[in-house]
Amino acid sequence: MSAERAGHAERGEHAGESGWDVDPDDDAGVAVVEAVGRQLKLWREAAGMRPAEFAAAVGYGENLVYKIERGARIPRPEFLDRADQVLGAGGKISAMRRDVARSRYPKRVRELAKLEAQAVEIGAYGCHNLHGLLQTEEYARALFERRRPSYMQEEIERLVGARVDRHSIFERVPAPSLSFVQEEVTLRRPIGGKMVLRRQLEHLLRLGQLRSVEIQVMPTERDDHAGMGGEMEVMKFGDGSAVGRCEGEFGNRPLADPKHLRVIELRCGIIRAQALTPRETLAFIEQALGET
Repeated sequence: MSAERAGHAERGEHAGESGWDVDPDDDAGVAVVEAVGRQLKLWREAAGMRPAEFAAAVGYGENLVYKIERGARIPRPEFLDRADQVLGAGGKISAMRRDVARSRYPKRVRELAKLEAQAVEIGAYGCHNLHGLLQTEEYARALFERRRPSYMQEEIERLVGARVDRHSIFERVPAPSLSFVQEEVTLRRPIGGKMVLRRQLEHLLRLGQLRSVEIQVMPTERDDHAGMGGEMEVMKFGDGSAVGRCEGEFGNRPLADPKHLRVIELRCGIIRAQALTPRETLAFIEQALGET
């Protein structure tokens, strides 16, 4: 294929609705996307380029350019990089990639990530799947791909990106204290296939070696179990406040009432005492890995 034909093919591919829809109910996300759109328009006008000229130069459709500039469409990272090059922004437009990328994540996920970023301590019990902070990218993708009704592929990638972005919590300094109790079945169910599970178990072993992380397994054979009401989690913050959630009678909604938090903390404490110790858990994971 000639360079000219390749260029036409690339523009044809990009000319569609590249990017993500803006959630009109997400005020914070809308504000970010609108601000980026205004900046792009100012850069384009300063360069003396009409929308059609700019669209042709970046290899995307003119209609998309209009939508991005008025804040009706979230631009993809590659669009921002191309715009930066065409407009000679010297990296100033590309620098907006992270804020824009986060705007494409669901509002509830961004709110959860914000709480996790502020927490000094997180304790969680999981019985259905591995906790999101523990999941590898391919394990998370496998989970979303098995959701019914099915997600569109673009939505899967959006959710996977949001989940992986939360993993930055392990890079924080000082590191928060993270404690996870997982049902044995969550380490044995081959979501995505045996190789996906194998790499997930290897990832758990690496995380379990971190001084700030404790992972415990609740054996299926335990006949005394305080977590029969379902998943639960408590996040504590530097100012002494806390937020918890719990399935069952609390409906998995965020709770800050001290009376409710005491109940969740009590259950989490008993579950940790009933589960394998962190050292026993690492040995359990190594054994499970050998059986996979």
